Amino acid sequence: MTIAIGDKLPAATFKEKTADGPVEVSTDQLFKGKRVVLFAVPGAFTPTCSLNHLPGYLENRDSILAKGVDDIAVLSVNDWHVMGAWAEQSGGMGKIHFLADWNAGFTKALGLDADLSAGGLGVRSKRYSMLVEDGVVKSLNVEESPGQATISGAATMIEQL
Repeated sequence: MTIAIGDKLPAATFKEKTADGPVEVSTDQLFKGKRVVLFAVPGAFTPTCSLNHLPGYLENRDSILAKGVDDIAVLSVNDWHVMGAWAEQSGGMGKIHFLADWNAGFTKALGLDADLSAGGLGVRSKRYSMLVEDGVVKSLNVEESPGQATISGAATMIEQL
């Protein structure tokens, strides 16, 4: 079953690289009492993710936060080393959270996993964005094709805020 608007997010723990090393970030820490934009990508460093999806959120970070959002996070089924390198390479370190859902536990619990084995990627996340308020999904935008970042992009999210 896929998560839907009005559903509470399942409990999970992610890993994130910080200046002090890796830290665990729970869904409660990230979402409890906050308004958060979460977007997910099939893979760090992949073309659509690095050239389109992530840059839109980084470029529009201040506009999103100005609309009453407390935090922004990107999630991928990658390890924290890869997500940390992506954060550093993209210039996003410290601006948004780069969360590693290393075993796809959260992604599978949402019902937003995708088997991209045919492309050599294995189990990954579908590309999506959501607005989460106090752990509850308020908007959800899932792409039909992993190679596109239109309805899950920053411009769409800004319109929904």
